[in-house]
Amino acid sequence: MILIAIVMGTLAAGIGSVWLAALLSFGVLARYTQHMLSLAAGALLATAFMHLLPEAFESQAGAKDLFMTLLIGLVFFFLLDKAELWHHGHEHHHESGHEHDHAHQQHVHNLGQRHAHDAPKAGSWAVLTGDSVHCFGDGILIASAFMADTRLGVIASLAVLAHEVPHHMGDLMVLRSGSSNKQAALVKVSLAGAVTAIGGLVGFWLVDQLQDYLPYFLVVASSSFVYVALADLIPQLQKRLTARETAVQITWLLAGIALVTAVSGLAHSH
Repeated sequence: MILIAIVMGTLAAGIGSVWLAALLSFGVLARYTQHMLSLAAGALLATAFMHLLPEAFESQAGAKDLFMTLLIGLVFFFLLDKAELWHHGHEHHHESGHEHDHAHQQHVHNLGQRHAHDAPKAGSWAVLTGDSVHCFGDGILIASAFMADTRLGVIASLAVLAHEVPHHMGDLMVLRSGSSNKQAALVKVSLAGAVTAIGGLVGFWLVDQLQDYLPYFLVVASSSFVYVALADLIPQLQKRLTARETAVQITWLLAGIALVTAVSGLAHSH
């Protein structure tokens, strides 16, 4: 039963985020792109601080060890970012794959805007390969959450879906700039998104073998979510806006938190 839930959660997060990205990139929702960043930031922070971390700390693992894991996780994702920026400096015209070259990094720069400006001519396969590795890591994180608690798995799936949307928008734009049509781009990125389910299956096996380390898996997932929200998403929202635009931004951020809380309540009542 838990395996079926993992597969459903990973497919919803992996492929659902691609289709939502397509709606935002190509469809009627295009003007809501910026709001998705606020919503994703709220969802990630709420998932980490209200669900994943409390679940980890309810275990027998020592608080000091878990906080150390959280700190190491944050520094690890920071160093991966640094490595990517350094790589970017050496690969001015081949940047399309550098955003996603690690499994656990929950990386959500507003790729759509960046790729639209840089318009790389090649590298669509690099993007798809990198995205597949990235989605594989998402699957392991979602499986860890489901193994701890089904409700937690649902919330983690929702958070991954929210933060993968800007990511996939960038991928779709890169593939489109390489003269691929909309349908072909959508199919290719959807296949990469489906790798999330493979990560979920591997995660199920891995966490099953390492059951005692589950709290640490949850803390690593938390550090990943917190890093993305604070280092990638929120800095993009920190720009001079009118009072009305700021209010809208805060409303969407709070909506992300409320959405995670509501899903938690619904899952808890069933």
